[in-house]
Amino acid sequence: MSYRKFNIAFSTCPNDTFMFDALVNKRLKGIDFSLDVHLADIEELNKMAVEGSPDITKISYAAYPAISEKYQLMSSGSALGYKNGPLIISKRKIYPDELSDIKMAIPGKMTTANFLLSILFPEVKNKSEYLFSDIEEAVLSNEVDAGLVIHETRFVYKEKGLKLVSDLGELWEKKFDLPIPLGGIVVRRDLPREVKINIQKKISESIQYAFGDRHASMQYIKQHAQDLKDEVVNKHIDLYVNDFSIDLGKKGREAVEKLFSKGEKAGLFELKDRDIFVGE
Repeated sequence: MSYRKFNIAFSTCPNDTFMFDALVNKRLKGIDFSLDVHLADIEELNKMAVEGSPDITKISYAAYPAISEKYQLMSSGSALGYKNGPLIISKRKIYPDELSDIKMAIPGKMTTANFLLSILFPEVKNKSEYLFSDIEEAVLSNEVDAGLVIHETRFVYKEKGLKLVSDLGELWEKKFDLPIPLGGIVVRRDLPREVKINIQKKISESIQYAFGDRHASMQYIKQHAQDLKDEVVNKHIDLYVNDFSIDLGKKGREAVEKLFSKGEKAGLFELKDRDIFVGE
């Protein structure tokens, strides 16, 4: 069987287009495979992974247990770090102990954001799913009392007069002294080990290339970004792309495993395959 062409899916957000630009736009040397690229919202990517359609795809870490039999996690390409977690925002001041009585907009049931909400505020039951970029408007129009925001909206909600209720990433870090795992890259289990390791290596090289030439990816990023202002784009990249994106390392893997163990203990999911990382 030939392993020369793969379909790959990732989000339209600046962190993903920044990381994958060099790989998909052929800026790297020594690539011996081609890619059929699909860009989508993170919840759509999660659903595609459940169907098993992509060879390689971005997912929410919280979605991984549902697909662990089909996919393994890569050490490269993650959105994992400090001070980058989802935020609960509202038009009015809401105290955390009031959250059980409100209607909350979430960016998808399978997102890590919703998983963290379920772990840290299990009393929040009244949730409505929205496209992540529509959540602020849902709060502003009083469709919901509060919203769980991710991606670019973390940087612009104050401009719209919205208030911070709680920073879930900050709560996670204080509780566990670990970075917060938001999104990762998975690859089909049934591909040969050497093929998976090669793809993982090329994703890592693509990220290093992007850091080495920050301007090279900007056109590709702006083709897909929700907010085109350079300041917002660069803040987004700086928040979600870091050394953990190049390689999870021991600390990053520990954070991922902690996320899964907390989810299992809370009865939110069960890992069906324990051999979760490529190359182990």
